Amino acid sequence: MASAAAAADAGVRAEYVGGTLASLPNRAQGAVLTADPHNLEFRTRQALVRVPYQNINLLEYGQTVNRRLALAIVISPMFLLSKKRDHFLTIGYTGGDGLQQAIVLRVEKHRIRALLASLEARTGRRVEFQDHEARKAGRG
Repeated sequence: MASAAAAADAGVRAEYVGGTLASLPNRAQGAVLTADPHNLEFRTRQALVRVPYQNINLLEYGQTVNRRLALAIVISPMFLLSKKRDHFLTIGYTGGDGLQQAIVLRVEKHRIRALLASLEARTGRRVEFQDHEARKAGRG
């Protein structure tokens, strides 16, 4: 059980791809943690971002599909037949200054369902899905 608790504390790996956080550079690697009962945390080497759950007013999940063109050119044309899905979570919230803020994260796909369920439970908000494929991945 101790290893399960340690794994839960590690959070879900994510990459900051955009938003309103001046303290984080784009592509900052980190982890999303939902263990704190009051705050969502995104931890990177550069910063720790805390967002009170009560301030979150948007949870949106979506996917993009990219054809692997670079791999097809370099390695094999067979890569054109495969697809890679990136999983994006947008978190909208009201900052301490009362202004609307946003964080857009690319999240690892194997942990997205648990993260979405945890965020819904902590915030009391439903996740909005960008399309049917995102809904299937997020709900199962």
